[in-house]
Amino acid sequence: MFRFFENLVDPYVDYPETNRPPRTLWPFLKAYMGPFKTVFWITGLMSIVVAAIEIWLIYYMGRLVDLLGTDPSKMWTDYGTEMILVGLFILLIRPALQGLDVLLLNNAIMPNVGTLIRWRAHRQVLRQSVGWFENDFAGRIANRIMQTPPAAGEVVFQVFDAISYSLAYMIGAAILLSTSDWRLMLPLLIWFVLYGALVRWTVKRVGPASQAASDARSEVTGRVVDSYTNIHSVKMFAHHDLETDFAKEAIENARATFQREMRIFTVMDVVLVALNGVLIIGVVGWALALWTVGEASVGVVAAAAALTLRLNSMTGWIMWALSSFFRELGVVAEGMETIAQPIELVDEADAKPLALSDGRIEMTGLTHHYGRASGGLQGLNLTIKPGERIGLVGRSGAGKSTLVKLLLRFYEAEDGRIEIDGQAIRHVTQDSLRQAIGMVQQDSSLLHRSVRDNILYGKPGASEAEMIAAAKQAQAHEFILDLTDPEGRSGYDARVGERGVKLSGGQRQRITLARVILKDAPILLLDEATSALDSEVEAAIQQTLYGMMAGKTVIAIAHRLSTIAQMDRIVVLDQGHIVEEGTHDALLAQDGLYADFWGRQSGGFLKLEDEDA
Repeated sequence: MFRFFENLVDPYVDYPETNRPPRTLWPFLKAYMGPFKTVFWITGLMSIVVAAIEIWLIYYMGRLVDLLGTDPSKMWTDYGTEMILVGLFILLIRPALQGLDVLLLNNAIMPNVGTLIRWRAHRQVLRQSVGWFENDFAGRIANRIMQTPPAAGEVVFQVFDAISYSLAYMIGAAILLSTSDWRLMLPLLIWFVLYGALVRWTVKRVGPASQAASDARSEVTGRVVDSYTNIHSVKMFAHHDLETDFAKEAIENARATFQREMRIFTVMDVVLVALNGVLIIGVVGWALALWTVGEASVGVVAAAAALTLRLNSMTGWIMWALSSFFRELGVVAEGMETIAQPIELVDEADAKPLALSDGRIEMTGLTHHYGRASGGLQGLNLTIKPGERIGLVGRSGAGKSTLVKLLLRFYEAEDGRIEIDGQAIRHVTQDSLRQAIGMVQQDSSLLHRSVRDNILYGKPGASEAEMIAAAKQAQAHEFILDLTDPEGRSGYDARVGERGVKLSGGQRQRITLARVILKDAPILLLDEATSALDSEVEAAIQQTLYGMMAGKTVIAIAHRLSTIAQMDRIVVLDQGHIVEEGTHDALLAQDGLYADFWGRQSGGFLKLEDEDA
């Protein structure tokens, strides 16, 4: 039975992805709640049915009170069948209807709403560009992805568990009182107007207050995660107190915003108690007044008293439910600031996979400044022949990394054009472009998974033998066999820790190399690929790298010039322009910027002299 209701909605059902999600609250929720439309209608109907049954029970209790005034000896004869049917209804039908209501809400809706939103939100955020992620805290993004689904689930829960039920209950209460005596409805209507005014006052303030509190909590998460992510720097500079103060500032702001939110609820509670006093005195007092003049039965007074006491106990719950509803809407609205951001860097509608033939790369008028007035690249023209190995050299900020990021299309170039085998990269799919490029970065961070998972990331369908061969080629197989993690996993099954922190820099770099070797892409980008290696391992890896380069188009960034001295051509960048290019020997003969760089690296001279000898 549970499985039937749990499978009424598939949270992973296919849906049309959009680059421009709705930026306003209700269209946003509507877009995500589409698969639940039928279930929502049935659940809303069941909430009304359950509320109607509760009102009917109060009405029938009043009828029983009136029946107590009849002759006891005739009670069973005259009303026995009726009471048996009512008893069977209460014992059998009422639990079945109530069970259907809670099965729909608790099993069909609640587990699946949060799952669907979390799944789709994660997919949507993963489609954002690298630049988008670089402009925010990873912790804050993750926090919003995690807190929005339960908040949306709470919104749905309150709609059906409290709001639709309570509205049906109050309408039923008014109908019940009016059928007894229409005058009994007057104090209820007056109370309802006052109660509505209190609800309006509360929700008008709770939404903004809860969004402010949610923003503040996300800021706390962002700062705390930032400290944890950079724990090595925190410890190295002995800045424990600085980090606690940095976090305390956000924590105190979160406390202050939460205090302002709680003040609203305190005022609401006090006023609500006073309003409920008006309700009880108004309805029960009037019913008693009608009874004293013979215009209402004892049963009417009993039903009115039961109804008002029930409303009295419900109003606090309803108010908290409404407050929770709007508070969670505030959390959803805050999460939308991340989830519903448009995706700017997208494939063109008619984009086709990259058809790679030779690996020729042409850059024409390439300009990118990250939206600033300076930095990046300015009107760069560069052609790399198929199979040519290019070394990129330049000061920090000269534009080397920008060139690589634009080639990978992590950013859209502000001006100019990049073509691979005659195809502009903005006209091909991003996935096919990046599948054709293998890259080893200076920051060789790994996924917090097993060594096997990290290496196979380069080619998920590769065999065990292919993976081990790549690890051996990257000089990683031997140390991998000696790895163990705290859970007892060893070798290729050992986990490497977040960003690979359980490994040394050289070990991480070699696993990264193994991953790129396994990928075997026709275009190879090396960004300080051997910077984390010691001299002995670097010498071995250099031979591996040159073996990897065979038949590939290669762009290598290096500050250690000896690592690129054997490249076919070296390109020197300065302030976003190509200022020199040629072979190592030709550039030294020019006695320009490259020769100056080389002269500052004594290791370069020593290596050159050894080779000449």
